[in-house]
Amino acid sequence: MKNLDFSFRLASRWLLTFGFLAASSVTNSVLAQNDVKLTQQGGKVTVTVGGKAFTQYLFGTDELKGCKKPVLFPILTSGQTPVTRGYPLQPRPNERVDHPHHVGAWFNYGDVNGHDFWNNSADIGPDHKGLFGTIVHTGIVKMKSGKRRGELTATADWLDTNGKPLLRETTAFLFSTEGEAVRLIDRTTTLTALEKEVVFKDNKEGLVAVRVARQLEHPSKQPEIFTDASGKATAVPTLDNTGVTGRYRNSEGIEGDDAWGKRARWVNLTGRIGSEDVSVAIIDHPKNTGYPTYWHARGYGLFAANPLGPSVFSGGKDAPMNFTLPAGKSVTFRYRIAVAARKLTDEEVNRLAAAFGE
Repeated sequence: MKNLDFSFRLASRWLLTFGFLAASSVTNSVLAQNDVKLTQQGGKVTVTVGGKAFTQYLFGTDELKGCKKPVLFPILTSGQTPVTRGYPLQPRPNERVDHPHHVGAWFNYGDVNGHDFWNNSADIGPDHKGLFGTIVHTGIVKMKSGKRRGELTATADWLDTNGKPLLRETTAFLFSTEGEAVRLIDRTTTLTALEKEVVFKDNKEGLVAVRVARQLEHPSKQPEIFTDASGKATAVPTLDNTGVTGRYRNSEGIEGDDAWGKRARWVNLTGRIGSEDVSVAIIDHPKNTGYPTYWHARGYGLFAANPLGPSVFSGGKDAPMNFTLPAGKSVTFRYRIAVAARKLTDEEVNRLAAAFGE
């Protein structure tokens, strides 16, 4: 398997080729170093910090390429290192090609009135059993650039298999910086049940998630399928873990694969991509249902917080929540994603969590 540094260089060239970095390379004489700028073009909103790429909110059909919900993709550190997997929107060499519904950072759930919003993707066809839901962007309510912070508020409908809305979503993103190396995404999502009661049956697949780059996975000896430079999938019986350095650590001091299914206030994923140490931390909020959340954090790169499946994560020790939202009622979820161009310590993540929870 080729060195993962080549994959990183290819990803950077892709960003340049497709204009994300080029369009955002505004000189510091125009933008202050930490000014956050939001720009809409077609079905995407580009977010830059000091003229450097941070992320894009993708919501248009052409931009999503079969993805069944709006997403943030890609997400980059201040050093311009992509921390999200490229597949399926822009495959990179030597990354996994499993779970095509894992795209960038997203918010959805695996069982909403019997509909699977989590697993839906362009790969779902008539041979797949069950009901699948789709989240469709309906509008941008607010878009504001500013010094050290930028704001985006968008709406969406959660549609059942017949295209009828079950839920109305309003999500407010706050993009900000904490010093030079730390970038923050604060997501506040309010879901409102429409004409009838909505039940979120206990399920491991949810709620806020990031699919991280290959380098941030845990080293594994399991056989897998990876892509080459052209995006072609190839079965690899024995994995080359060169450059794979990811490690989970939660607020209770539990590390590695043992973080899965545990409750914690936050989980911090650290590793090294190319020549840069990085951290990706997801932080729960004290006002959220089910706080502190359970974690659906897998070594293969799925990193998710899910408070709605206690009976699943506890192996039946905790009673089912089966969270129910009556018609016309709303619930709000709040999460912070910290992306750092260095490894964050427990003390630093605790400070970010405390500030978020104020």
